[in-house]
Amino acid sequence: MAKRGKTYADAKDKVDREREYSPHEAVRLVKELKRAKFDESVEIHVRTGLNVRHADEQLRGTIALPYGLGKDVTVAVFAKGDKAREAEEAGADFVGAEDLAERVQNEGFTDFDVAIATPDMMPIVGRLGRILGPQGKMPNPKVGTVTMDVRKAVEESKAGKVEYRTDRTAIVHMTIGKTSFDDDKLLGNYQAVVEELIRAKPSAAKGKYIRTIVMASTQGPGIKVDPSRTRDLVEAESAAA
Repeated sequence: MAKRGKTYADAKDKVDREREYSPHEAVRLVKELKRAKFDESVEIHVRTGLNVRHADEQLRGTIALPYGLGKDVTVAVFAKGDKAREAEEAGADFVGAEDLAERVQNEGFTDFDVAIATPDMMPIVGRLGRILGPQGKMPNPKVGTVTMDVRKAVEESKAGKVEYRTDRTAIVHMTIGKTSFDDDKLLGNYQAVVEELIRAKPSAAKGKYIRTIVMASTQGPGIKVDPSRTRDLVEAESAAA
């Protein structure tokens, strides 16, 4: 394991490793302990009690964060004809059909955050699964990225709609904004994510569903957040700040 620098060690020493902080305390501490000169992302890592080896305990969906991600979202659309023009008019960054698929397959081009495809393009886009799948960029009808309503999909992605899913260890990793965000915006995005995960809880889930939540900036230490502090307490703390 690579040795951490002194600034990281100093920041880590300011975090009580045994304590579960309230969301508002965690946000303030994350911003206080940011180390990089650039505007770091703020991430949350939610460990669930799901058994992801069972199909009925998979967790996957999308959410439009109320305050966005604080960055420009780059969108690629696989479409032809009128739907391609619709994608361009909606602000898609890359639009194409077989030519775009060949660029991904032959050149390894993946310089986009979200990929959207019309259903008729999926026989071609499906061949890109080995490239786009591991990066979480494969279009999927379950999350609205395989659709004929290309305009809506592009506009929602540009506005901050993001996908969430459990990894192989049943953890959901999500970005909720930047350290430059006001506290209330980070809290609002945090609240939206937690409430969405609770809403989307698989019916087959057993035992404790949300086990731990850790918040951190890109280069900062992890801070445990009390998973029981959701909407009402978040709002009360924000109002009192």
